[in-house]
Amino acid sequence: MNSRILIAGTKSGVGKTTITIGLMSALKDKGKNVQPFKVGPDYIDPGFHTKVTGNRSRNLDSYLLEPKTIKESFLNASTKKDISIIEGVMGLYDGKHGGKESGAGSSAEIAKILDTPVILVLDAGKMAQSAGAMIKGYREYDKQVNIAGVILNNVASERHYQMIKNSVKKDIEFLGHLPWNEELELPERHLGLVPTYESEDLDQYIQELSRYISKHIDLKLLMEIAENTKDIDIDSWSVYRQKPKYNLKVGVAFDEAFNFYYYDNLDILEELGGEIKEFSPINDEKLPEVDALYIGGGFPETFLPELEQNKKMKESIREFHQKNKPIYAECGGLAYLSNEITDFDGAKYNMVGIVPGEVSMTDELQAMGYVEALATENNILMNKNEKTKGHEFHYSKIEGLKKKNSSYILKGGKGADGRHEGYIEKNLLASYVHLHFATNPKIPGNFLKKTSEIKKQQNNQASK
Repeated sequence: MNSRILIAGTKSGVGKTTITIGLMSALKDKGKNVQPFKVGPDYIDPGFHTKVTGNRSRNLDSYLLEPKTIKESFLNASTKKDISIIEGVMGLYDGKHGGKESGAGSSAEIAKILDTPVILVLDAGKMAQSAGAMIKGYREYDKQVNIAGVILNNVASERHYQMIKNSVKKDIEFLGHLPWNEELELPERHLGLVPTYESEDLDQYIQELSRYISKHIDLKLLMEIAENTKDIDIDSWSVYRQKPKYNLKVGVAFDEAFNFYYYDNLDILEELGGEIKEFSPINDEKLPEVDALYIGGGFPETFLPELEQNKKMKESIREFHQKNKPIYAECGGLAYLSNEITDFDGAKYNMVGIVPGEVSMTDELQAMGYVEALATENNILMNKNEKTKGHEFHYSKIEGLKKKNSSYILKGGKGADGRHEGYIEKNLLASYVHLHFATNPKIPGNFLKKTSEIKKQQNNQASK
């Protein structure tokens, strides 16, 4: 049985993430094996999910992924788990496109694709019966979405809670209410919530939150709703659970500075025969013995002194590049591979220097949103003129790159369509665009195929 629930908000900022993390922790404390998911392209919320549950959180994005692929991703991660908890994004119906139906990439769309009951989180502060009108509106807006329960946040008193509960005429489960508690607010920073690596005393916070949720929310009722679901079936697997074709090692940068990954990407690489070997650009002196590198995003700007001072690691990456081995970098990885990064205060820090540009942090959001990416040339991921979709979100900008070396021509997002982005040189591809490999299933296979070809060529040359 695929027991599952989706926690959605009426809008952003209603306490959805805090409540979701609390539910995950409280259920784990009761012995449940919880599989977390996040709707949309966000990386920070999944970091908290993973920290709390011990299981890697996955992103379910109906703009980037086809419905069948979403089902594959869900089943691939949720098998043998007691319950899957999916955290929504923004408001329940908010997505890329507006209109009567739920938007592309919305929580509602994921709920329909996976036939998953929704628990609606509503900020009840400064309202009473009007909350009942909101609940009715959300239920009737799209009746294909099964809003099975409600959690009220910022409730002033038991009387306040009963007023709202009594204002809802139709039968719907109220799982409980949370009094306002400033100490349980999660802090935010320029990409959203503070990532787990930067949160002090996180374990204590999670314990307090778990106790708070257990006290105020009916966890037994939540499990009953989650278990009252039909199994998700697919005819065949086309993206996940593939037979291995290669015998390779892929170095993945993973530490305080670099931890923004779609974990499905790593799963797919491993399934195809790419063993993941993690390394730290901050703490390790050299790369592990690997055939290719994957340097994801994160917050390198928070650890610039440490990254600059680790000269041995930077030299190790330069040597790897000089051997013409494949390197794929996204966003923060692009910045790390550049010549230098200028922080918010204007201080400059030397980086790896294999991407011939200079990165500077700004107070203004430089790019945000989904994009379509067209490959400008044959590269380690795609052939010329092949397309994929991805997501951008960054406050930094890079200058000094030549148009002829761009990796993609982009459409959508923040900026004019047809703009050139990223950098390619031999077997290096670096870009601000975050890719989910299941969007274009050829990508992970191409990456490993190219890596395998290069390894064979170099082994043959060495044996002569």
